[in-house]
Amino acid sequence: MRILNVLIIVLAAALLSSCASMSYNRSIKQTGSIVDYLYPDAKSAPAMTPTVTRLRPPVRVGIAFVPGAGWGNGLPETARMKLLERVRDSFSKHPYIGKIEIIPTQYMRARGGFTNLEQVARMFDVEVVALLSYDQVQFNDSNALSVLYWTIIGAYVVHGDQYDVQTMLDASVFDVQSRKLLFRAPGTSQVKGSASWAGFSEKSRAAQTEGYNAAVDQLVPNLQAELDNFRERIKHDANYQVENKEGYKGGGAMDWPGLALVALLAGLAWGLRRRE
Repeated sequence: MRILNVLIIVLAAALLSSCASMSYNRSIKQTGSIVDYLYPDAKSAPAMTPTVTRLRPPVRVGIAFVPGAGWGNGLPETARMKLLERVRDSFSKHPYIGKIEIIPTQYMRARGGFTNLEQVARMFDVEVVALLSYDQVQFNDSNALSVLYWTIIGAYVVHGDQYDVQTMLDASVFDVQSRKLLFRAPGTSQVKGSASWAGFSEKSRAAQTEGYNAAVDQLVPNLQAELDNFRERIKHDANYQVENKEGYKGGGAMDWPGLALVALLAGLAWGLRRRE
């Protein structure tokens, strides 16, 4: 009888170990593809026809997450808004950027295409939209030792369940009227950790949020650099025309009063040198 009891315990431990391994040796994927959103019915790469893009500083900008393919895909809305606020702050430092609107996810229709993007742009009165696509994969793994202790002793003994969260964010900035991609900037991160079986779900969810935050940490300076590069590039690119809105005096061409003031200052400086 004693031997039979031992065999039953060993068999139960083996079965539970197998179940635990099947439960944790898996991956969780969250994705919001900009290609699926903007080109839902395209069977090949869309042909990009050359068009002249007209930009009128200060440019009104919208920022939004690309909608995921399924319900509940990705971060909760409150966490998304916090990330979008950080991206907004990177735009707001530039004088040629006007108002910046954060667009909630409920206005973005999955596979909505440019039709949905144009509707959202009209609703929020923006000319350029920065779309954040994302791809996050979480790999979960339990080693045999942790499962053995969990089945016989308890879940709090060994911190053997491991997770690896890999996150990619990409900010693609589009001019809505011409549908042209102006520039893009990526950000990536990797978060590794471990937890007991009892606390695994909570810690792994926190790691997902940490992964998105770390990816934004890398995306923001990349976005700043690409924004500066784009500003310099359009000065010499015939495919772009820049015309300031009424009342805005940008850092470009100088108006006639400005030229007159420069000429006056130059004349005064020349007269002072003559006197010396």
